[in-house]
Amino acid sequence: MLHYTAFKKEDTSEWITFIHGAGGSSSIWYKQIRDFRKHFNVLLIDLRGHGKSKEPLFEKIKQYSFDIIGNDILEVLDHLRIQKSHFVGISLGTIIIREILERHPERAHSMILGGAVMKINLKGQLLMRMGFILKSTLPYLLLYKLFAFVIMPKKNHRESRNLFVNEARKLYQKEFKRWFALTADVNPLLRFLRDKDPGIPTLYIMGKEDHMFLPSIRLIATQHSSAQLIVVESCGHVVNVEQPSIFNSKVIEYILGLRNRGV
Repeated sequence: MLHYTAFKKEDTSEWITFIHGAGGSSSIWYKQIRDFRKHFNVLLIDLRGHGKSKEPLFEKIKQYSFDIIGNDILEVLDHLRIQKSHFVGISLGTIIIREILERHPERAHSMILGGAVMKINLKGQLLMRMGFILKSTLPYLLLYKLFAFVIMPKKNHRESRNLFVNEARKLYQKEFKRWFALTADVNPLLRFLRDKDPGIPTLYIMGKEDHMFLPSIRLIATQHSSAQLIVVESCGHVVNVEQPSIFNSKVIEYILGLRNRGV
């Protein structure tokens, strides 16, 4: 089973499950834990091969898929007897959340998708193709640094870049290749997810400088009746790290609003 950390609040049964992106770990939520623990039970999960989720059993699977990764997370929820949760994700974690809840919408109170990835633009497509060509010849960390810089290029994005690169150092080369291979499946999945309103209360929270992903999210927010969009000024892709006080206040306000409305 995946490594997880759970913080329980005695006077509530409401859970928030945090899902990090590729190359990260649950440690990227360190600026959220204190604020969210005041209101909710909090669950932090390390995806397979990341953080402390490096059990030998993962070696048995040669190729990953989004449903396999999603089932890992559901296994943790079932183990903790969490029938329903709010899900908060960042970057690739937002795709994982959408895939899980496409199959099991009854498991969610809401989705909060930060730095959401719902379409790969031309620059991203070229970057992925280059990665496929070079992944067997270049060290994976060099590729990851390149991806991080293209997605988060500005000076004020440096903390986010460094955090993800430092976490990526802890991955094995073989593990990186398994995760990178997921990009072959991502375009058909994203096309399906963009076209379908999930019918679950969804908050997109995006940095105004998230040049690669924000345009598609603006469009989705106008097309899906279940979606709301908050755009954060002076902020890039990793909103929870770059603007944590805004991220925390807006997300908590959104979830408490749902609670007050009995959603």
